[in-house]
Amino acid sequence: MLNGHFILPIYIDLAATFLFGLTGALAALKRGYDWVGLFALAFATAVGGALIRDGIFLVQGPPAVAKDSRYILVIVASAIVGSLFREHVIRFNKVIAWLDALGLGAYAVVGVQKSLNADLSVAGAILVGVINAAGGGCLRDVLVREEPLVFKPGQFYVLAAIGGCLLFVVLTLEAHMQVMPAALITIGATFAFRVLAIQFNWKTSPVWQEPTKQALKS
Repeated sequence: MLNGHFILPIYIDLAATFLFGLTGALAALKRGYDWVGLFALAFATAVGGALIRDGIFLVQGPPAVAKDSRYILVIVASAIVGSLFREHVIRFNKVIAWLDALGLGAYAVVGVQKSLNADLSVAGAILVGVINAAGGGCLRDVLVREEPLVFKPGQFYVLAAIGGCLLFVVLTLEAHMQVMPAALITIGATFAFRVLAIQFNWKTSPVWQEPTKQALKS
């Protein structure tokens, strides 16, 4: 049983929802979608991870996005801002990536905490934490019929979420730390790791590559 409770401040939650929705809106604009597609992709990117968490793994009643109108209004705002100020928003890609890094750790913590409180196993809680943190982007890619970016070699992202989930579990269940300080440490560590990955372009590599013809001849 967890010792305490971490509540993500609503203004941070809404700000992160807006940010994730904005990235989805930009993806929709890049593909020439209409307003329906624009909102749908912003919605899926913004709250897709939370919907998968609540709809498949926890099933504890309506998700927060359906109970609090502010989430949908914020997603609508992200779609409008993305469509009106696309060129200006693109200039701040690095800033958006840094803010996204902050949200990554926060949502990883929220997903793990909710799962452990719902009596999921530790492994299951880590899985749900990762999905809560990175599931929206994966769902976005599926909707636009692309291979999910998180499956391809690239900058550490899911690995940062996994590390955050593992750290939170160790601090709360093994070190018996209070949930609030454990959550803050986890969010800070995940943010730092992700920012370093952006700054130094730390990347994953393919598990296996098809040998080239030249390599086979040699």
